Amino acid sequence: MPLATAPRLLAAVTLAIALSACSARYQTPVAVGGDDDDAVCQSRGYAQGSPEYVACRKDRDVQRNAATARADRRQRDLGEYMLNNPVRP
Repeated sequence: MPLATAPRLLAAVTLAIALSACSARYQTPVAVGGDDDDAVCQSRGYAQGSPEYVACRKDRDVQRNAATARADRRQRDLGEYMLNNPVRP
């Protein structure tokens, strides 16, 4: 392998790793479980369309949104920390 190819290969591998980390960024947070909301609420014994079922679906939606907001906040805080502390790994 010529010497000029090694830096390009290293750059390509580094870019691939960085992009693969971004690919899973907007998936459902693990804390919520990623389960089907309909199946979860029906397994709890709530009939579809009942007030309890609607409340269950709404609660799961609120939990999912809160988990996403927490993950976004953590990501933003980490980015700010890295910008403000460039000498520390």
